[in-house]
Amino acid sequence: MKKYNVAVVGVGAVGIEMLRVLKQRNFPKGELRVFARSAREIEVDRQKYRVEAISPEGFEGIDIALFAGTEGEKGAAVTYAPDAVKRGAVVIDNGADFRMKPDVPLVVPEVNAQDIKKQKGIIANPNCSTIQMVVALWPIYKKAGLERVIVSTFQAASGAGRAAVDQLREENKKIAASDYKDVQADIEKVMPQQLAYNVFPHIGTFSEDDYTSEEWKMVRETHKIMHDDKIKISATTVRVPVRTGHSEAVYIETKKPIECQQVKSILSGSPGIKVIDEPKNNLYPMPKDAEGKDEVFIGRIRRDPFVKNGLWLWVVSDNLLKGAALNAVQIAEEVIR
Repeated sequence: MKKYNVAVVGVGAVGIEMLRVLKQRNFPKGELRVFARSAREIEVDRQKYRVEAISPEGFEGIDIALFAGTEGEKGAAVTYAPDAVKRGAVVIDNGADFRMKPDVPLVVPEVNAQDIKKQKGIIANPNCSTIQMVVALWPIYKKAGLERVIVSTFQAASGAGRAAVDQLREENKKIAASDYKDVQADIEKVMPQQLAYNVFPHIGTFSEDDYTSEEWKMVRETHKIMHDDKIKISATTVRVPVRTGHSEAVYIETKKPIECQQVKSILSGSPGIKVIDEPKNNLYPMPKDAEGKDEVFIGRIRRDPFVKNGLWLWVVSDNLLKGAALNAVQIAEEVIR
């Protein structure tokens, strides 16, 4: 079997998961290089990795470069992707910088793997909340079309990075110690509000029409991935006190009538999806059960009794895996295939 030299750029929450996924899926890698701003040694699942200080020369001989991406500011791919491509690598970027570039494919392999053929050296990994939603919607779209999508997300702290998880942990500790009134004193704050024992509808920055950048990502990225900008999409993105695992309440109106049982059957037979839908037995997807799992979990599939062709779905996935690292590695698998 041919081996491919791989670089992983970034050793935050997503970069660590990329290293795990490459190992777990037995990706046919030859040399593995790990880059970050500074050189050091890290340990992941009792395996040590040497981290090199990133430089353009470090991509010499690399076939595939996985950029973990950053939250809030320009990612490393803006600076180093052109150098990696120049040296012969295919860049798969988890950051937001290239997603809406017309000449950069934005890929979820279960939906639009064929777009990889259009790549000119860079492929973009979509936003975590977009990925799990389009995996759920695509089989329904192919069968019955989509007129409208209204989604409310319930996004875990890890979607904002390791520091956000630390903030949640420290806030919980203070509340457990009965210091509720001063919960954010003396802790590092990276989120705009207290998260422990709280939820807030603010992910990203507020922009057009008072929607956040995260909400617009879900609209524009879905249109690009599904090659259909006629779908009416509206989103509200909410941060919740969960460590890992994004949940979404997704309301859809299909163009053609489709029965709930048919939806369940179609989704159950689709790649990357697991249906858990026995509400009378208290069985439905939850983030605590999705953490560490590859699938997108779907439940609470039910029709709207008041709107023709209206349906509800409850969609849950590990945002660090399918929402980031796993999707990136699956793209890499398609590239070498």
